[in-house]
Amino acid sequence: MIQSSINRHHVVIVGAGFGGIQAANQLQGTDVDVTIIDRRNHHLFQPLLYQVAGASLSTSEIAWPVRHLFRNRPEVSTLMAEVEGIDRDARQVILGNGTRVTYDTLVLATGATHAYFGHDEWGTFAPGLKTLEDAMTIRSRILSAFEEAERTSDPQLRAALQTFVIIGGGPTGVELSGTIAELARDTLARDFRSIDPSTSRVVLIEAGSRLLSVFPEELSDYTRQALEKLGVEVVLGAPVTECSAEGVIFGGKSLAAKTIVWAAGVQASPAARWLNAPSDRAGRVIVGPDLTVSGYPEIFVIGDTASCVMPDGKPVPGIAPAAKQQGRYVANLIRARLTSEPVDKPFKYWHQGNLATIGRSLAVIHVGRLKLRGAFAWWLWKLAHIYFLIGTRNRLSVALSWMWNHSIGYRGSRIIMYASTVEDGQSAPMKLADRAR
Repeated sequence: MIQSSINRHHVVIVGAGFGGIQAANQLQGTDVDVTIIDRRNHHLFQPLLYQVAGASLSTSEIAWPVRHLFRNRPEVSTLMAEVEGIDRDARQVILGNGTRVTYDTLVLATGATHAYFGHDEWGTFAPGLKTLEDAMTIRSRILSAFEEAERTSDPQLRAALQTFVIIGGGPTGVELSGTIAELARDTLARDFRSIDPSTSRVVLIEAGSRLLSVFPEELSDYTRQALEKLGVEVVLGAPVTECSAEGVIFGGKSLAAKTIVWAAGVQASPAARWLNAPSDRAGRVIVGPDLTVSGYPEIFVIGDTASCVMPDGKPVPGIAPAAKQQGRYVANLIRARLTSEPVDKPFKYWHQGNLATIGRSLAVIHVGRLKLRGAFAWWLWKLAHIYFLIGTRNRLSVALSWMWNHSIGYRGSRIIMYASTVEDGQSAPMKLADRAR
């Protein structure tokens, strides 16, 4: 059993994403011990994950070891472990090896994963993009597809290998479509001899009537037109009904494709099951105005794991700024409780706007009444993301990578990682390509 020092309030934070890290940072100077539990050892800047998948950035530029972030905070401990459950009455978090971590206050910030709408078997053929492992898998499949197309003489197989399907027209789908199109058209244009990468097909499929549904319609239309100028085929109003090793079926049509990426939906972590608490259709824990679980004021749920309604009745969106604001609110509320200050203010989300990048010098921004598009929006998008990165070194590294990519269209992170497997010694990327066939 792991517990806090004697007479010290113990805050356990499960999840080292935006919400969890913000809560831990905001608790600095408070008379508490903090334990952060995550199944990975790093904090990930998810908004730039698609650029790792598209070979623009390396993994080390958007991820940081959690222990390093809190190396100067002796009251903060880090555990790399899988959570299996929560004993609410004993106030303990149960880890995968049976170890129990006792808490006085628990903050669940465990995020979300991919939702395949009842077709989990599609995950084999259409990976989503939530983790570094996902990004590396997608990058390997994309680059391996070009390599295999180079060495095959079968025109049908070559066409399928050079067809890339992205399912879902939200920010992730739009950003992935644009970056894959630019990778094929610009970066790889002169790298191959038997194939012409610029003739590759990038197909973005959205079941709804427009892309970027949270943006104003005029920005959605601009996004569609900008993608089509990049060579992306945008298909609207056609839900995908099948994903397989051969390709996809949508709107009654089949399309042969060896690389499929899922960006259509998410579902929450198992936190609701751990707590045996009410949840919404996406599996998010339904929390009160102060982000606590009904009947358990010492348990907070934040970020993509929480279903939260603001005082005006509007739901809090599952995006990074909301998670950070919730993490800050919860930390301040914990501090107020410990100092017997009044704590009657409910959480109120301040919407800072929506941003999405489409391609080089192409982006859309919506903040209040302000609607921006094109190169100016693209530069603002980049400045905003550089600002929120952790550490001067990473900001400089990402800024230099972007300047280099923008000036000559070169992407340096195009190494296909070959990791031998225990089963048969076959390289991981080739296994991925085989599975997608």
